[in-house]
Amino acid sequence: MTLGELFLRSISTGVITKEEMDWVTNHQWEFSRLEKATAIRLGRCLDGGMIQIACRIGNSQGNQKIT
Repeated sequence: MTLGELFLRSISTGVITKEEMDWVTNHQWEFSRLEKATAIRLGRCLDGGMIQIACRIGNSQGNQKIT
């Protein structure tokens, strides 16, 4: 997983999981300047309510249900 993939997934679904948030905080020291800017934008989306911390449940077709 990359921060860019995580950002796009979170923006498209409106959800980020606790585990994904943990991944961001555990890897933030390795981020490039662009990734740091992306992480800041992700945080602003969380603060602004565009992204919620929740759980994703996948189904057999690979689609994800947001709970």
